[in-house]
Amino acid sequence: MQKKSEVIFSKCSRGLKSLVRRKQVDSIHVRREGHQLARKLSAVDLTAIGVGTTIGAGVYVLVGTVAREHTGPALTVSFLIAGLAAALSAFCYAELASRCPSAGSAYHYTYICIGESVAWLIGWSLILEYTIGGSAIARGISPNLALFFGGEDKLPAFLVRHTIPQLGVVVDPCAAVLVVIVTVLLCAGIKESSLVQTIVTTVNVCAMLFIIIAGGYLACKTGWVGYELHSGFFPFGVNGMLAGSAVVFFSYIGFDAVTGAAEEAKRPLRDLPLGIGMTLSLCCILYMLVSVVIVGLVPYYSLNPDTPISSVFSANEMQWAAYIVTAGAVTALCASLMGSLLPQPRLLMAMARDGLLPSFFSDISTHTQVPVKSTVTAGILAAALAFFMDVSQLSGMVSVGTLLAFTVVAISILILRYAPPDKVPLPSSLQEYIDSVRMQLDDDSLGTESKTFNDADIVKQSSHQFEDGEASNQYPLIEKQKTEDKQNQRRRRKIAVWNIAFFCTGVLVLTSATSAEYLPSLLRFTLGAVGAAILLCSLIVLACLNQDEARHSFGHAGGFLCPFVPFLPGACILINAYLLFSLGAGTWIRVSIWLIIGTLIYIFYGWSHSSLTNAVYVPMAYLDEIYRASSIHQL
Repeated sequence: MQKKSEVIFSKCSRGLKSLVRRKQVDSIHVRREGHQLARKLSAVDLTAIGVGTTIGAGVYVLVGTVAREHTGPALTVSFLIAGLAAALSAFCYAELASRCPSAGSAYHYTYICIGESVAWLIGWSLILEYTIGGSAIARGISPNLALFFGGEDKLPAFLVRHTIPQLGVVVDPCAAVLVVIVTVLLCAGIKESSLVQTIVTTVNVCAMLFIIIAGGYLACKTGWVGYELHSGFFPFGVNGMLAGSAVVFFSYIGFDAVTGAAEEAKRPLRDLPLGIGMTLSLCCILYMLVSVVIVGLVPYYSLNPDTPISSVFSANEMQWAAYIVTAGAVTALCASLMGSLLPQPRLLMAMARDGLLPSFFSDISTHTQVPVKSTVTAGILAAALAFFMDVSQLSGMVSVGTLLAFTVVAISILILRYAPPDKVPLPSSLQEYIDSVRMQLDDDSLGTESKTFNDADIVKQSSHQFEDGEASNQYPLIEKQKTEDKQNQRRRRKIAVWNIAFFCTGVLVLTSATSAEYLPSLLRFTLGAVGAAILLCSLIVLACLNQDEARHSFGHAGGFLCPFVPFLPGACILINAYLLFSLGAGTWIRVSIWLIIGTLIYIFYGWSHSSLTNAVYVPMAYLDEIYRASSIHQL
């Protein structure tokens, strides 16, 4: 009976450990079988993808709604604060993208730094984000096209929305056709699709520049009447301005699409951080300039909440400008649609490579060097949703996937800096070379890490290896110092891991207390104070600790480094957690259902098919020696 319970306990222990197993970081040793994605994208191409995905048609409506309800003339400040908050996540993405330039974005980084189960949930959430986001964007294009051509009656009959009486469903053929066109374009090749993305994004940016230049000219003629109000620059106070920042923050979502094409960048160590930085900078500048002009042309309370920019030009006898604004909105939606459908096939491919999804999704076309099967699958699903469903009510679920990804990427930066993975998984086929290297390494190489190799005893260095007695006499002191250094290193890593966990717990308590308006005020204040205390104490401890030396050799060295660690990632985690808790209960219920479905798929398929199921974990310090032994044997 006792042996049976021990067996059960052993199986449960292995099962729990498998949930946090981590895959090998990108390095020169990682060689993928089969055809590879084509590295054809420059920094300009990546920037076009990022800007096109980020600047959607929402900004053409958002300026009116936020200015009327939250900020007034202070809309520009709200965009600046939201841009700075988004930059926190951008810094974290930039470092991880340059260290780990492979497809999968946040899923890939989480799998390397945190573990398989969390990575699966992030990947599963991003699948939902890309699918619903693409469908919602596609359904938003047809009304704008109708507005551009002068009404739905001017569109071809087969593209006009109509209702199926028997089902009571409003179908949108135009949205489905657009998704199919974009899918075909993405299958043609990454360079071809990025070229079209660049052209469409350029038209959109030109439309925004027209709004800035023409609007600025009109505002100079009229005297910037929007800023000469008795209510002042902050009619809703600082709280209103901050609330507006929380709303417009989501207009910066999309720069992470740059990392989705990481495996297709020509010079990833340079181009990926540059593409992310240029994307966010351009978007922030354009948003701020547009908001300066629009709230300066007319009083904020006179803005039309549905068509603020067009109505402003119409009020100044420039009705023809509405066509340029509408053209900008249409091109913005088309660019966002391409940006939403581009990362999803690469995410599916990355998950299939790791064995968490069927290998069908990992196939890469020999002709176009893109994952055609994944692209077609994602396109069919998005087209079906865009045709049959009004997904506007599900748009909040898109925000959950993005904010979760932003949060775990910031946590991954803390782990990478303070406790990077010190063991890497190798295929069981290399067990012979692992054992061979173990036998050759002396105790100076193995140290306390020798337990990794099946708890083998440390082979002590014999005295005949020393040429004189003095070295032999000094050896115990040297060995003692090395042992103490390794013990201090383990102690520092343990303290760092616990404080990262405490910091995340403090953030969770603080943000949940802040958002729980149904709780008594005293209880909310108490929970918030406790969470803030835990957060601050753990952050101070992390700031006082030395960062791990292994971070310098983690992944591809020489790329971008996130500054102000741990404060910048900590602020990123706090802001994203607050925004997550501020989402409605209905959104969280729908997301929970999706995550439960994903958990079941992982339990019954991904967990047993993972490429790490039979992997052998060895210390990272011995990786080069093991691969060298393997390559020598193959020769």
